[in-house]
Amino acid sequence: MGFLARWFFALGLLAATYNPTEYNYVQWVTQYGSQNLSIAVLAGLLLLIAYIIYLRATLRSIGGIGMVLILAVVGAMLWVAYDLGLLRLDNRNVNTWLGLIALSLVLGIGLNWSHVRRRLSGQADMDDVDE
Repeated sequence: MGFLARWFFALGLLAATYNPTEYNYVQWVTQYGSQNLSIAVLAGLLLLIAYIIYLRATLRSIGGIGMVLILAVVGAMLWVAYDLGLLRLDNRNVNTWLGLIALSLVLGIGLNWSHVRRRLSGQADMDDVDE
């Protein structure tokens, strides 16, 4: 259940920032940000803090190469689905959601990787050891 919660939060973070609907931070700031500048700055800072937490944890657990590998696997899965006729890429909104899901999987796996490694190897990371 922990992975699903972390992945869902990553998807929510990305979708709150940008998605093909009108309900996202980028659209809101573009249309109404000048009228509510203090709220736009506050919301932007909160989003930035969440991104820093997710990206830092992901980079520490799987690194840049791991992030690229996960994106490559997701991309290959999408390619297979396209080749088998299960996926069509002519809808821009669907493509955007697929991109958000792919990026959220990278963040979700990155945030969970230390837990997986600890269960598989029985070893704790140096960051996990209490002093």
